[in-house]
Amino acid sequence: MKFSDGLSPRRISRYALLLGVVSVLAACVSRAPIAPLSGAILQPRSDAHRDLTQLPPPKGKVAVAVYGLRDQTGQYKPAPDSSFSTAVTQGAASMLIKSLKDSGWYLPVERENLQNLLTERKIIRALEVPAEKGATPPVLPQLMPAALIIEGGIVAYENNLRTGGAGANYLGVGASMQYRMDQVTVNLRSVDIRTGQVLNSISTSKTIFSYEIRPSVFRFVAFKDLLQFEAGITRNEPAQMCVQEAIDTAVIYLILQGVRDGLWSLRQAADLQSPLVQRYLKEM
Repeated sequence: MKFSDGLSPRRISRYALLLGVVSVLAACVSRAPIAPLSGAILQPRSDAHRDLTQLPPPKGKVAVAVYGLRDQTGQYKPAPDSSFSTAVTQGAASMLIKSLKDSGWYLPVERENLQNLLTERKIIRALEVPAEKGATPPVLPQLMPAALIIEGGIVAYENNLRTGGAGANYLGVGASMQYRMDQVTVNLRSVDIRTGQVLNSISTSKTIFSYEIRPSVFRFVAFKDLLQFEAGITRNEPAQMCVQEAIDTAVIYLILQGVRDGLWSLRQAADLQSPLVQRYLKEM
């Protein structure tokens, strides 16, 4: 028995089966974590940043200066991106200052744009000069000197540290997955400004994970009827957030290594036995 449109029940069931497969593949892609368009939000906090803000308080905060945290990798984004676009952020110094301040252990002082600060102080003195002769000129507070300088840089960026994938196809219906891992390495060191001695030095690494999922259908459902369906999603871990996490982790180790070596002290000696502190000390 034939239907009026010329489709047999067998062909209709075949279409229905393939439509169901396509619906399942489309649902898998639609359930992928695709962020909708939205307004600006605060940068998501990593586990390392949470640990940084939960460190036990110090006996006293240390004034530190950061003159820069340069990109020393010389790496550029691979093709087809612009050859003038660097692989890592050039604003690592701002990230480091934020980590130092959020830790509660350091008092960062402005040094990266010190000339701008000095210019503004000169303007204040010029505007507040008393008109009357013999009047006392305005006195600005002295700039806070730093006890330590935090030096270092982004010392390595490895492309395609690990790549791989998997896929399966049956009668023209299948799916594939590919992934890639990069790695960024950050080095920090603390320098005593009185002697120039390097007190401690820390290097931390963070992997950058990217993956792609691609389902597809390609088959003839009849002699002249070809069904083709493709979909896919790619997710790349933001490189700047990985750099921030590596910096946060380096600051944690910088603090705890100083505690272990007696360079600075906890407010309460019993905090040295806290699970958070012991977890990081065991990895040093």
